[in-house]
Amino acid sequence: MTGNPLDFLATLETVIRERRGASTDTSYTASLFAAGTRRIAQKLGEEAVELALAASAGDRDEQLGEAADLLYHLLVLLADRDLALADAVGVLEARHRG
Repeated sequence: MTGNPLDFLATLETVIRERRGASTDTSYTASLFAAGTRRIAQKLGEEAVELALAASAGDRDEQLGEAADLLYHLLVLLADRDLALADAVGVLEARHRG
């Protein structure tokens, strides 16, 4: 991987938004959008719990996998609500500035 690895989040965010209208037969992301906000939020919560449990168990690979799942589902939920990761980062920046 070259460059800033966080740049991939912007790429993934674009892919997620493009998949919104894709076939639910071929796209897990499209199936999440079709299931609605409640299901997306449920998946996000499940991934957060799974990450917390993985952290408690101390398995590095499992923690990374669950963190990746959490980030993905967060991006899906943000897209579903017509928000972007940059919006959330902006809130963090504003809080940091006080």
